[in-house]
Amino acid sequence: MAKQSKTSADSRVTMTELVLPNDTNTLNNLMGGRLMHWMDVVSAIAAQKHSNRIVVTASADNISFKNPIQLGDVVTLEAKVTRGFNSSMEVYVEVYAENIPSGTKFKSHSAFFTFVAVDQGGRPIDVPELVPQTPEEQELYDGALRRRQLRLVLAKRMKAEDATELKNLFFDPTKK
Repeated sequence: MAKQSKTSADSRVTMTELVLPNDTNTLNNLMGGRLMHWMDVVSAIAAQKHSNRIVVTASADNISFKNPIQLGDVVTLEAKVTRGFNSSMEVYVEVYAENIPSGTKFKSHSAFFTFVAVDQGGRPIDVPELVPQTPEEQELYDGALRRRQLRLVLAKRMKAEDATELKNLFFDPTKK
């Protein structure tokens, strides 16, 4: 039986939150942990839509806090699957903050999350392939294998010499 395939659009999720006092630190900025929670939730929903399965978070890549999001801002999180592997999926999430009274809006954060689809017993289960539809989706799809290999090397689950996609970034494979 052929493996099912889906597109990024099939998994696209948008979530909107209002930054309330309980979400902020003593400077009235959104707490980093609350933002990471929202990012995990929206990306998990995207992974569930792609796989039609229960998913568990396997990793979250670098989340840098460059621009504070303030009390009263509206936060919009957009997530989509960028590639499906065997049982894992990479999800890209972008975060935008908007101060409605002032009319200002900016992209505040982005990150890649990895999820694993599991069956009712918690065992990994196959996920559909992802078929890129746009040049941006193709770029994210192509980069997903390199990011996956980097995650595996850093987690000591893959030897650096076996990370062929990463090596090809630094070494010309036609030269020995």
